[in-house]
Amino acid sequence: MQCSYFDAGLCRSCTLMGTPYAEQLAVKEATARTLLAAHPEARWLPAVASEESGFRAKAKMVVGGSSTAPTLGILDGRGRGVDLRACGIIAPGIRAVFDQLAEAITRSGLEPYDVPSRAGKLKYLIVTESADGELMVRFVVRSRASVAAVRAVVPWLTDALPQIAVVSVNLHPEHKAVVEGAEEVVLTSRSTLPMRVGDATLQVRPQSFVQTNTAIAGALYRQGRAWIDAAQAASVWDLYCGVGGFALHAAAPGRQVLGVELSSDAVASARIAAAALPAGPDGRMPAVRFEVGDATSAATARGRGAGAPPPDLVVVNPPRRGLGESLTSWLERSGVPTVVYSSCNAASLARDLESMPSYRVVEARLFDMFPQSTHSEVMVLLER
Repeated sequence: MQCSYFDAGLCRSCTLMGTPYAEQLAVKEATARTLLAAHPEARWLPAVASEESGFRAKAKMVVGGSSTAPTLGILDGRGRGVDLRACGIIAPGIRAVFDQLAEAITRSGLEPYDVPSRAGKLKYLIVTESADGELMVRFVVRSRASVAAVRAVVPWLTDALPQIAVVSVNLHPEHKAVVEGAEEVVLTSRSTLPMRVGDATLQVRPQSFVQTNTAIAGALYRQGRAWIDAAQAASVWDLYCGVGGFALHAAAPGRQVLGVELSSDAVASARIAAAALPAGPDGRMPAVRFEVGDATSAATARGRGAGAPPPDLVVVNPPRRGLGESLTSWLERSGVPTVVYSSCNAASLARDLESMPSYRVVEARLFDMFPQSTHSEVMVLLER
């Protein structure tokens, strides 16, 4: 893939841009194998390749320029807006609406936030697209005073773009290098975006985390289910469950599934999706439930329950820092026979495995969630 923004030096976010895709994939797999070289017994399944372009179903665009001529993209070294509306890694359905979103900014009269002077009101636009072409659009602003201006343009925006299902305003008053704040104001009758990922329909609320590469996320969840089914697990815990991708795929007759996630917004989304699961052949609803909680605290607390047996299988999908000492120590002494570990950082995965010497890596697989960058997802099947 070639990118005119990269070639012109306007954006270097995609560090592997211009490198042949087959070479990117080979280097990523070789790097993962090297980091997990302490586990030579692992059988590596073929890497799951992505589309090279148009794969990002979520775009986080910095708003720059002025309300009459806004830029959507990034900021340069001097804090000025660089317009990236034609960015090739963003899904075509999102790229196609950037002009109308820019027009909505102009109609709202909200001035983009100027980082050097700390003036202005509108910081980001965050746009998510489902596999069915529906959109969620979020305006990240500095204060509640800007909500009315966004609310006023929602009728025009949804008329111009009927594929928009959800519009919200995120309040981010602080001058911090984070994209969004804690408070969200939904401005449409709908507050969730249904996203078909793999064999489940996830219900995504504005602040819910969802993988940006829908096709690869689906392959990841299906692989997890295949390993869970092969283990004949009757009880599964999905820690760091997010909106429930692994847990919903694990749902099966006779299987108890528990998802644990710190974000209450994500758990609310997961519960909506679980309630919509079809009944099994016996007419019973799948036994899938979700709880709000810290993964480590939830696991250790349940493990201390009087006579409480460990689950047959635990799925972990931690952030880049990995599981950490407390959770790896719990897993090591828990007696859990099988673990499915999905990692976005093979280096922290390798460190965590060092803390769990009772487990061996049976199978491993790389999923290229982030083409044009050095990042990828590695998933391993661990057996005690």
